Amino acid sequence: MDADFWHERWEQGQTAFDQQVPHRWLDDHWSTLALAEESTVFVPLCGRSVDMVWLAERGHRVLGVELSPIAIADFFAAVGLEPDVRTVDSFTVSSSGPYELWCGDLFDLTSSHLAAVDAVYDRASMVALPPDMRKRFADHLVANLPPTAPIFLVAFEYDQSEMSGPPHSVPRAEIEDHFLAAYGLTALEDVSVIEKAAPMRERGLTELRETLVVLRR
Repeated sequence: MDADFWHERWEQGQTAFDQQVPHRWLDDHWSTLALAEESTVFVPLCGRSVDMVWLAERGHRVLGVELSPIAIADFFAAVGLEPDVRTVDSFTVSSSGPYELWCGDLFDLTSSHLAAVDAVYDRASMVALPPDMRKRFADHLVANLPPTAPIFLVAFEYDQSEMSGPPHSVPRAEIEDHFLAAYGLTALEDVSVIEKAAPMRERGLTELRETLVVLRR
């Protein structure tokens, strides 16, 4: 999966992954992280996710990274903010209110860029990446995140012989393989969502599970 694939999806409006309401598990489980209101939450591959609005409404600062300038412009337009724009290394950074969205390749982020991060919210990045890039992504987080920052990770699990991603199947065993050398894992949810996933059923899936884990150093 390369950058051109995602740029093309945004340019053609193929954004079925967009959700209209924040993920229900934010209400149910975000409090388990016990973050202070003004904590900085890192959202990789943030797109124009409404989950960022939910986080900001709880007093958090949101640091997102996204390949598509279309997604970033759409997000600020949707929340009614005109961002200030600056350049930081290879990134174009748009900032307004509680939001700071970095346009560029997440693998170009360094520990200095992420030094202020207090937690990670990943609803869309692990499942967007193919297997070889998921390993690289996990290693990148381990190497560059502050050690005190937990990861709130939502993933899907399904039979990939029935459907090819994205979103990709990321079983809990794979998450453990990527992270357990550095993190402890707490499993909070593991539920079937196939009845609510008509587009996935149309693509041939007969079962789809959504999982939530929290990773802490």
